[in-house]
Amino acid sequence: MKDKLLDLCQKLPADYAEVRIQESVSTNVAYAGKELEDIGERTGRGGCVRVLKDGGWGFATFNDIDRLEKYARMAVTQAELVGGTKFDIARVGPFQEVYRTHVESDPADVSLADKQQMCHRYNQIVLGNDRIQSSLVVYRDGRSKICYANSDGSSIEQEYVFCGALVGAIAVDGANIQRAFESVGDLRGFSQVTALDEDCEKAVKRAIDSLDATPVAAGTYTVIVDPKLCGVFVHEAFGHLSESDFLYENPRLRDMMQLGRRFGEDFLNITDDGSLEGEAGFIAFDSEGVPSSRTRLITDGVLTDRLHNRETAAKMGERPTGNARAISYGHPPIVRMTNTFMEPGETPFEQMLAETEDGIYAIGMLGGQTNMEMFTFSAEEAYRIRKGKIAEKIRDVVLTGNVFQTLANIDRVGSDFKMHGGLGGCGKGGQSPLRVGDGGPHCRIRNVVIGGR
Repeated sequence: MKDKLLDLCQKLPADYAEVRIQESVSTNVAYAGKELEDIGERTGRGGCVRVLKDGGWGFATFNDIDRLEKYARMAVTQAELVGGTKFDIARVGPFQEVYRTHVESDPADVSLADKQQMCHRYNQIVLGNDRIQSSLVVYRDGRSKICYANSDGSSIEQEYVFCGALVGAIAVDGANIQRAFESVGDLRGFSQVTALDEDCEKAVKRAIDSLDATPVAAGTYTVIVDPKLCGVFVHEAFGHLSESDFLYENPRLRDMMQLGRRFGEDFLNITDDGSLEGEAGFIAFDSEGVPSSRTRLITDGVLTDRLHNRETAAKMGERPTGNARAISYGHPPIVRMTNTFMEPGETPFEQMLAETEDGIYAIGMLGGQTNMEMFTFSAEEAYRIRKGKIAEKIRDVVLTGNVFQTLANIDRVGSDFKMHGGLGGCGKGGQSPLRVGDGGPHCRIRNVVIGGR
């Protein structure tokens, strides 16, 4: 197969050509309340051809592998019809590589019945409290094998095994509805999801405790965010602004995201690293055959790099970073994050807390949205900080602001660090969910606008 794909790419009448063949197997189990809503195993097989010719991209996707050459010619025709100003892409390789995920406990060795029984156990724990009205338990695993070749001479095989689970508790008191979730998901194998009983109990307790929490008073606060919320902020509010396909097409954003611009203090460092084996966003090579890399987006408070595919790297005169990703053979690759995080600093959390006379401790995220440099995030759990100590629990904490002002207002970065994967994934350009990881330390931010009552 590898030789056939490579030969096809090199003989097509195009400036550049690539082909991906993908085979996948996945398992899903989902409970909503007492009902088993989804259970089953699914398989898929298909491929795509993408070509660049005279400034136009052509893309064809298919399930009939035996008719590959027909679809390759179709992609060439599309590129000719699109046309445009001729350009080149960054050239890398060629690479001849094989990568396979190595896990100690392969989910393929566990029966569907055992996976269902595990989820049933978690669901019973969540529903075992009278103040919990409903639950959510979701398990998913997937094995994906991708064969890739391009006209530059690369021929790459990759196989990934993902496994994750989510447990959620929903507590209700009249019109007061509170939710809490725990989630794991990465490339470390089935053992990661087999002992979530305590996580179920934590979710139940957080949801119930939030029923009795005091709604926060709207205002401007000093806020300490936990590693999970820090990671989500870095991914959603800053990471997407670093994706160069979006950046290249937006003059206003290009002006804001100029390399060399200072965004924060010297202790602020933000990185995207697809080479962290085992993490949810790990890739050996991206969907254009570029090796994954560690990209320091902000170094010592200054913008030093951004995320690229081969086209944006060439157009912007920068290096390809291995961030061209597609969720499946049915989609062309676009610039996406991998594992994005704030690097740890030097301040222990206890010191950070003790130095905060009055503020809010925000933990996790329930939801949010971004619009260019503006963001809004709802914390899953929050507490008031009074005289350097965690005080009463509060709820309805919504953080709103401008990402650039917020980065500049970070005055402490913790010495701790935690990465998080999970089942959610990232969405962009109609491609969702893409497995990614995010993380960071505790960090303290001045002058955060908090919506409340």
